[in-house]
Amino acid sequence: MNKNELISAMSSASNLSQTQCTEALQTFINTVTNELKSGSEVKIIGFGTFKISKRKATTGRNPQTGAAIQIPASNQPKFSAGKALKEAVN
Repeated sequence: MNKNELISAMSSASNLSQTQCTEALQTFINTVTNELKSGSEVKIIGFGTFKISKRKATTGRNPQTGAAIQIPASNQPKFSAGKALKEAVN
């Protein structure tokens, strides 16, 4: 399911127009993004948790030349499914 299909499904399951669902989804995405940028976690009980995982700097290899390259440290977004979501899909 892509973003447009999700918006259509949200609209069909609710009394909201596709425009309203688009705005709601974009607001959700922006809010989660901003919270993660600020270092916070976003916990939705029963659904899951969005958080930042810090990846350490490491040395890698260029696959074409074999030369060592430095890979900088970075923050990676992670999602952990909640208990209710896990139970719903099993």
